[in-house]
Amino acid sequence: MQKKQVYNPFLPLNTYIPDGEPHVFGDRLYLYGSHDREGGHTFCMEDYEVFSAPVHDLSDWRSEGVIYRASQDPMYSRYPYMYAPDCVQGNDGRYYLYYCMAGEYGVGGYRNPISVAVCDSPAGKFEYLGHVRNKDGSLMMRYVCFDPAVMNDEGTIRLYYGTQYGFEEEDDFLVSGHLEEEMDMYGRTREEILSYPDSINGPIGCVLEEDMLTIREEPKHIIPYRVKGTDFEEHPFFEASSMRKVGEKYFFVYSSWLNHELCYAVSDHPDRDFRFGGTIVSNGDVGIAGRKEEESLNMTGTTHGSIVEVNGQWYVFYHRLTHKSDYSRQACAEKISITPEGRISQVEITSCGLNEGPLRGEGAYPAVIACNLTNGRMPHGCNCIYAEEFPNVTNAGDERFIAGIEDETLIGYKYFALKSPSFLSVLARVETDENRVVYTGPTRIDVRSGGIAVKPAPGDGGGGDELLLHPRFDVYIAPAGAEDSLTLAGTETGMTSAGVADGLTSAGLKSSSTSVAEAFGVKMYKAAVIRIASNEGGAADGWESYSSDQLLPQGVYAVYLVYHGREKLQLKEISFSKMTYKTG
Repeated sequence: MQKKQVYNPFLPLNTYIPDGEPHVFGDRLYLYGSHDREGGHTFCMEDYEVFSAPVHDLSDWRSEGVIYRASQDPMYSRYPYMYAPDCVQGNDGRYYLYYCMAGEYGVGGYRNPISVAVCDSPAGKFEYLGHVRNKDGSLMMRYVCFDPAVMNDEGTIRLYYGTQYGFEEEDDFLVSGHLEEEMDMYGRTREEILSYPDSINGPIGCVLEEDMLTIREEPKHIIPYRVKGTDFEEHPFFEASSMRKVGEKYFFVYSSWLNHELCYAVSDHPDRDFRFGGTIVSNGDVGIAGRKEEESLNMTGTTHGSIVEVNGQWYVFYHRLTHKSDYSRQACAEKISITPEGRISQVEITSCGLNEGPLRGEGAYPAVIACNLTNGRMPHGCNCIYAEEFPNVTNAGDERFIAGIEDETLIGYKYFALKSPSFLSVLARVETDENRVVYTGPTRIDVRSGGIAVKPAPGDGGGGDELLLHPRFDVYIAPAGAEDSLTLAGTETGMTSAGVADGLTSAGLKSSSTSVAEAFGVKMYKAAVIRIASNEGGAADGWESYSSDQLLPQGVYAVYLVYHGREKLQLKEISFSKMTYKTG
């Protein structure tokens, strides 16, 4: 019996759990995170729902149900949304959930204390316990209480939190209006902000008493706020604190100012002397092979997550963006390696994620497991929801698909292992006024967003009639990047990346030199074409299956679909099928 596969996003496709904090409690891996609404108009509109999987099978995720409701917090009437939780087992054996409350678009999230809930089980149901407080019983509001993270460090309960803006590093901070911006964001007076000898900004750490609420050791910066001239200058801390202990070293995972990457810093101490390590993952694959932000392979935006070890394998958990916004984010994960020296190399985002190896090149897959989706000008989000049209993962009722596929859109899947030559088919339809997903809620563009670049209409360079009458997907394949042979459901395929490349060449496939391949930055081979029926003349706009005109060869590789056509397209499913022969 074949083992069940798992792909990114690894939770049910109608589930949106961002800001993931993975923890092993007992024999299960639990994922604690925020809870977005599908197609929602702001962050974290749903109550906390936790998912877990047995440590011996990360394909078998189940919902533990709603473990805690926003209405249980006494601040709910004014701040109805719960943000970015973390969970820890206390020395008393109970489980403690730390989180913050905020309003629309995060407004007020920088002004509130850290809330705590408690339960006898990691799977809930949690009950409100109180707010983190000072020794005198007053609310602990030192620095900015945002995105709490917590760890039990061999009996010492450590709490981390904070956010960081660069205003105070500007020479004209006191006269430029930046001070007033901080006062407004943080709900603090001028005198209070200026009373900090370092800064109210930055990543903060402290120690809690056994009651899990009271501060034992006063909060302080774990990394200096001022980053100019330091190894953090290119990737300063922004938010999303998370701490893990690997051996005797402490790994601080955080979201940087770039707002699409999870970075890490390493120290021999839990509260000081951290040195910048690097980027672990970017939700636009920025940084992979030197890729720049403007070359992002997805819409980028807010990210938050952490790392965890399961059965000797380390993983990074992060989230991707859907619905042209930062408000419908889905949990993803990738395998990572940590060297004995404490180094983590940046990993690419994939479709196979938690799977034991590449996905099997057989049967059907939801199109929305694409790990790369770009028209060459994807925007950066950062607390945004766009009305403009560009390729995106979306839904109409219970159907989930990629919409807004326009000329020269690239859709990538990594990785598939084909045991034999196979045809690739797609379930697609032309996008029309009748089936187009129209968002009717409020839109929002943050000042930090990247915006959307203008692109010439398809066919302006010639070939307009050809694109109109004969829309198509060009199918490209690229060898897997790993030097070692990949694993297919626990069995070695025997195909290294070099072997795949040799096999593709011997099969008559030539490396592409098209602008698409060059822009993508990988060595791609054009393998086939999938021709799509045009909707010109009012043809039916229902889902139709279309197959490649050539077999994809045996091997392990990424599969890329590059669309060419004047009409926009929607894609629901991709599938692999072997050649069949008739007898008689």
